[in-house]
Amino acid sequence: MAVLIDADNVSCSYAKPMLEELARYGTPTVKRIYGDWTSPNLSNWKAILLENAIIPVQQYSYTTGKNSTDSALIIDAMDLLYTGNLDCFCIVSSDSDFTRLATRLREAGKKVIGIGEEKTPKPFIAACDKFIFLEILKPNVCKPVKIEKAPAKSTGRGQSQSKLSPEPLPQELINLLVTSVEDIAGEDGWTFLGDLGNLILKKNPSFDPRNYGYTKLTPLILATDMFDIDVRETSNKTVKHMYVRLKQSEG
Repeated sequence: MAVLIDADNVSCSYAKPMLEELARYGTPTVKRIYGDWTSPNLSNWKAILLENAIIPVQQYSYTTGKNSTDSALIIDAMDLLYTGNLDCFCIVSSDSDFTRLATRLREAGKKVIGIGEEKTPKPFIAACDKFIFLEILKPNVCKPVKIEKAPAKSTGRGQSQSKLSPEPLPQELINLLVTSVEDIAGEDGWTFLGDLGNLILKKNPSFDPRNYGYTKLTPLILATDMFDIDVRETSNKTVKHMYVRLKQSEG
């Protein structure tokens, strides 16, 4: 895997969580970050680069208001593509300028993972095989910690209101789950959970249960209260397969 980071669009606090997340999908053998390292805005990255073996690529800002790191990242990505030694590219940026790059890499048969903020334009998200929002990754502190504000007010039950409490699921998500189950369900209505997850990602590359406050797909599906879950034994006693179907109407 090649991990190419646009330093102008990503906080250094996400470096370690990003690499830990990407370890689930492959081995980052190329790790490069692009920016104007003479700029004081990127000074906090120095220690992070050393700790995570990320190679900085210098790109001067020739013109005010123009992001010159984009072209450097794109050129390097194409050079790496033609070496033929990589199976996957990860582009870390919230910039829509990388949409065509992601499309070109996929045309060449490479898997493309995007990482950026929720404000990332939809064309770039759609151009990736999978897109991960930075907001679901827990950032590390990479600069002096500021004094925190007063703690959250009590809810009156002796506990603070948790920001991680799942919010009501949007109808758009419900429709995505329902139609996906219906698309690949067998004649008995059951769908293998692994196949379901793959289909949902193809329809919506930015899908991730953590976007909705759930760590896995199964608890997210159960939270909708619209599906039945069936856990089936396999020939391997340590492995079980999970199936899902729309709840059957009684009577």
